[in-house]
Amino acid sequence: MSEPEHVAEARRWLEYAQEDLVSAAAIVEGVIGVPRQACWLAQQAAEKALKSALVFLRADFPRTHDLDVLRAILPNDWRTSMEHADLAELSEWSVEARYPGDWPEATASDAGRAVGLAREVVRSVVQGLGSHGVTAGGG
Repeated sequence: MSEPEHVAEARRWLEYAQEDLVSAAAIVEGVIGVPRQACWLAQQAAEKALKSALVFLRADFPRTHDLDVLRAILPNDWRTSMEHADLAELSEWSVEARYPGDWPEATASDAGRAVGLAREVVRSVVQGLGSHGVTAGGG
């Protein structure tokens, strides 16, 4: 018996989130890349994880990189909604890490912080999906 389409699509979003997180962590660990790339991938991991939950819930969501907007759409009983009241710092990397501008270059410390926060968001989404009977990989 195959799973409903929205569950399969939520798993796909979460898989992409986890892959972005793995890549961001590899950069932080000095394997490849520069800190700003880790920051951007961390933002993307959190964004895709949140969208995974929203796809699962069949919630309409805007095309945005603003993690607080996406988090606010989650029902209040989701841990992600309760645990992560402010994701603005991570949201900023959706632009600041991709384009030159009037902001300071990302540091290794910024990258480590971004990856840590993204890891928490992904973990809480995995737990949220799990509490609704959807098993997912690590994160």
